[in-house]
Amino acid sequence: MAPNNPNKRKQPSHPISTAHAQKRRKTQDARNIAAQTNDKALKNGELDVSAFVKAREYEIKALELSMGKAKKALSTRAFQSVPRNMRRRTASHNVKKVPKRLRTRASKEMAEDHTPSVTARRRKPTPHMRLRLETAKRLEVLSKRAKAKKNAAKFVGPDETDPTKMVEIATRLPKLKKNTLLAPPKPAPKFRKRQVRKTWLPTHLYHAKRAHMTLPTEPLWRFAIPLTPTEKSYRPTHRASAIRGCVAWDTSYMATIGLEGVELSLQGLLKAVGVEAEVLQGNRGRKWKKGTRSWEGWTFERDGDHRAITPVTVVWRAEEKVDDLNGTDPSKKQGLKKGKPKKRVIVRLHPAAFLQLWDEFIKVAKMQRPPVMVEDLRFEIGSIEIIGPGSTEALLGALKPVLINNKGSHPAGSPESTWIQLANLTNPAALPANALLGFDSADPRLHHPPRNVIKSSSLIAADELLELLADWPPDSTQTSPSLFDRTARLTASRCLPSQKAINRRKGAAPPGAYPDPLPDDPKIPILLLASRPEAKGSQGSWTLLLAWKCVLPVWYSLMHYPLSSGGNPRFGGLRETRQIAFEQGVPWFPGDYPGTKAGWDWECMEREKRKSEWEKRPKGKRVEWESVNLGKGRTGEVGLGWACDWTRLIIGPSKRLAQSEAGAETVNTQQASLTKKKSAEEPSSSSTPTVATNDASLSPPGIYHLPSTLTSPILNHSPTTLPEQFRTLDLTKALTTIKITLLSRGTPTSCARIYRLPTKNPNLRAQWLSLATPIKNPKHAKQNLPKFPTLPKDAPAHLRRQHLATSLLAPDPLPTRRKSGNDIIPQAGDEDYPVVPDEEDLIGFVTTGNFNLGEGKGTGMGCLVLGKVLEGRGRERALCVVREAGVALGRLGRWEIV
Repeated sequence: MAPNNPNKRKQPSHPISTAHAQKRRKTQDARNIAAQTNDKALKNGELDVSAFVKAREYEIKALELSMGKAKKALSTRAFQSVPRNMRRRTASHNVKKVPKRLRTRASKEMAEDHTPSVTARRRKPTPHMRLRLETAKRLEVLSKRAKAKKNAAKFVGPDETDPTKMVEIATRLPKLKKNTLLAPPKPAPKFRKRQVRKTWLPTHLYHAKRAHMTLPTEPLWRFAIPLTPTEKSYRPTHRASAIRGCVAWDTSYMATIGLEGVELSLQGLLKAVGVEAEVLQGNRGRKWKKGTRSWEGWTFERDGDHRAITPVTVVWRAEEKVDDLNGTDPSKKQGLKKGKPKKRVIVRLHPAAFLQLWDEFIKVAKMQRPPVMVEDLRFEIGSIEIIGPGSTEALLGALKPVLINNKGSHPAGSPESTWIQLANLTNPAALPANALLGFDSADPRLHHPPRNVIKSSSLIAADELLELLADWPPDSTQTSPSLFDRTARLTASRCLPSQKAINRRKGAAPPGAYPDPLPDDPKIPILLLASRPEAKGSQGSWTLLLAWKCVLPVWYSLMHYPLSSGGNPRFGGLRETRQIAFEQGVPWFPGDYPGTKAGWDWECMEREKRKSEWEKRPKGKRVEWESVNLGKGRTGEVGLGWACDWTRLIIGPSKRLAQSEAGAETVNTQQASLTKKKSAEEPSSSSTPTVATNDASLSPPGIYHLPSTLTSPILNHSPTTLPEQFRTLDLTKALTTIKITLLSRGTPTSCARIYRLPTKNPNLRAQWLSLATPIKNPKHAKQNLPKFPTLPKDAPAHLRRQHLATSLLAPDPLPTRRKSGNDIIPQAGDEDYPVVPDEEDLIGFVTTGNFNLGEGKGTGMGCLVLGKVLEGRGRERALCVVREAGVALGRLGRWEIV
C-alpha cells in the first residue's frame, strides 16, 4: 500500500532557506534558554547539593548567553540606521561613509566584528592605479613648468624695452551675432570628447551621480538631460511639490530668443506670430509691455494655414529711466535723443520647437520697418524651476539681493525689499498673475552653507503679507533688469571667482560669520517669474532666469538649503516634470500636443520605444493585437496597439492600408534606385543601402492643433451654426487637448482609445448612459429589490425552523445575480456590462494616463478630433468611453478642455 503522503512532489533534502526564515530562526534561537532537569539532583529521594548547584550554574550561564544573543540578534548596525537616501555601498567597510553622529558606534562595531577598515592613504595601489598615479605626477610637473613659463613671459621688469610686453591688452566683448544661431560653449578639454553631439547642462556633474541620464548616443534635443533620480521618487515628489518641501529642476535646456527693435516693429512681429492685438495695444497688456508682468500663450505660423507652433513666455524689458542710465551703454542715450528708443524682449520656449519658431522669427523680422534684430540666447541664459510650499523659502536662502549704492538697506517698495518680505509665502500662485521680479544677486557661494530664513507665524506678519500682495509695489518701482543687458551677463560670468578664492575669504572671516562683501564682487543678474496653474488650489512655481555660468553656484546653494519643514529641496528630472503637470491637470508640451510638429516627433519617438519593448517580449508574454476580442464578433486592435494611431483615426482602415502599401512601394523604388546608383559608383562593392520602412514616418495628412481659447467657442455651437471665422477650418483634422476623469474604477494608460457614446446603436448608448446616472441613496435602491418575506420577532420556534428551511430551498428572488455582487449598476466583468462602441465612434487617444495622487483616482490627458466630437449629441457630448490598448473592457469617463 502506498504511503499516505499529501505532498505529491518530491521534497528537497534540506528546507528552502529565505532571508525572512533565517532571521526568524535566528531570533527564535536567541530567545531559547537551555535548562536541565532536577532528576540528577535527586537520588533515592535525597537532594544531592553538588549536582543541584551545577545544574543551576549551567542554567545561569545559558540565561546570560541567551541575553547576549538576543541583544545582538535584534540590533542593527550603524550603517543600517541611516535613511535609505544616505546609505552607501562602502558604508559597512569605511567609517567615514557614515554620518558623524554614528561614526563612534560604527568603529566600535567594526572592531568587535574584526571588519577590515579601508583607508585611502594606506591602501596598496594596484598596478593600474600605480600607472595612473605616475601619469598624474608627470602631468603635474609639466603643468607647473608651463605655468612658470607663462608667468615669466608676462613679467615686465623695470628695464624692459620690448613693446609687446609693455602693452596691456584689455579683454573685449565677443562680437554680437545677429540673426545667427549661437554655438554651444566650448567645454573643458577633459570633457570635450563627451560633448561632440550634445551639450551638458551647467549642473551635469551633479545630476550624473544622482540621476538616470539620457543615453550618450541618444541625447534629447541635443542635450544630456536627467530623466529621473536614481532613488524612488514618485510619491516623494508628489509630497514635496504639494504638501511639504519643494522640487527643483535645472531647465537650462529651455531655449531663449532675444528680440531688439523699435516698439512698433516688435509689436508687428509678435502680432504676426499669434499674439492677440488686445494684449499688444489694449489695457490687458499694459503692465506686460511696461515690464512688470510676463505673458504666456501660443505662437502660430504667419503664412499658410497658421498652424500652432509652441507655447511661449514673453517678457518685455522694463522702461528705462533717465536716472538709471549710465555711461556703460551709450546706445540707450542715443535712442532717447532720437526719440525712438529701442526695446528688448525675451521669448522663452521649449527646445523641441526652437528651430521652427526661430525660422518664423527670422522671416517676420526682415519684413518689419525698421527690421528687428533676433538673437540666440540659448547658451547665455540658463534657468531653474522650483515648485512646492518651500520654494520661496529655498530661493530666499540662496538669493541675496545686492545693496544699491552700498546703502545699509534696500529702498522701500523696490523689487529687492519686496523679495525679502516674501518669507512667509507658501504658494507662488497667491502672487499677482504672471508677476516678475528683476534685480542683482550676490554670489551664493559667499553665503554657503545657507542658513534658515527667519519666518514669523504671527497674525501681524500674515496681514502685512496680504497687504504686500494686494499693493504689489514692483508695478511702479521695477527698473530695467540687468539680465537683458548682454554686457552685464558676460561680466557676471567672467568675474565669478574660483572656489579657492571663495574658500580663502571664508577662512579669513571670523568663526560662524560670512565674509564681508567687497566692491569687486560679481553681481549675478536674475529674473524671477511666478506662474499660476489653471487648476484651483494647485501650487504655483518660480522660474529663475540667470546667466548660464551662474546656474551651478545657485543650484548648489538651493540643494543644501535646510528647509524649515525638514530636509532639503529635492531635484527632479523629465519624468517628474511630466508627473507634476499631470497631477495639476496641465498638458505637457510636446507629449500632449501631437497636433504640433514637435508633438508629432515626440509621438514617433515614443511609439518606437514601445514597439521595441513589445518585440523584446516572448510571444507567450506579449499582447497579440490581431486576436484582441472587442465583443460581438469583433477581433483585432484598432490601429497600431503600441501607438496613438492618428492615421487610422483620420484616414480610416481601408485608406490607411492603401497608404501603407503605397509607402512600401515608394520605399522599394527608392531602395532599388539607390542600389543602382551605388553599384554604378562602386562596382566591386557588394553592400547595398537599406531604407527602413516604419509606420512612424507616415505622418497623418494635415492634422493640426487648436488651443483651448479657440476650441471652447467652437464646442458651444453645432456644425451648422458655427461662426464664419471657424467655418473655413477643417475640423475633421483639428486636434484639441483634453483632461479625462473616469467616473468609476480604473486607470487610463497611454495609447488608450477614446470613444464617444454610440451614435447608431440606441440600446448600447442607453446602457452606457445608465452607468453615468448617479444614485442619490443606494440604501433605498436596495430596499426596492424583491426580498423573501420575514417573520415577526415573537414567532414560535417551529415556524422559524420551517421558514429557514423554505428560504434555503427557495430560488433566488432577484431576476439576475451579478458576479460583482452589485445588484444596482453592472460592473466590469458582469455579463450585462456594455461592450465598447464601434470604430466609427473612435474620437481620440490618451497621451498620458496614470493614477493621480493629487485627486486620488485615475485620470488622463488626451487629444480628440473636433470634427467627430461635434457629431455627438447635446449635453451627453462630454461623456466618453476609454479602452486600454489590447483590452476589451471600456470605462465610462468625462472629458473637459484644458
